Amino acid sequence: NTPSHRVYAVTKNGKQSYWREIGAVWPHGDGEGFNLKLDYLPLHGAEIVIRKPKADEADTAVDEAA
Repeated sequence: NTPSHRVYAVTKNGKQSYWREIGAVWPHGDGEGFNLKLDYLPLHGAEIVIRKPKADEADTAVDEAA
């Protein structure tokens, strides 16, 4: 089952932002909630951002799952 969203830890250093993928999100079958799986924990006050994967990232996730 392909995740619907990716989870990122975003840290900032001045004007530069660093995005590190730390997990994924899957919707519940009834559409009433989500499951969240974190592979890494965010550190140093990183902001957690959840976004839909871009088309090329979704293709990579399918290839890795196979």
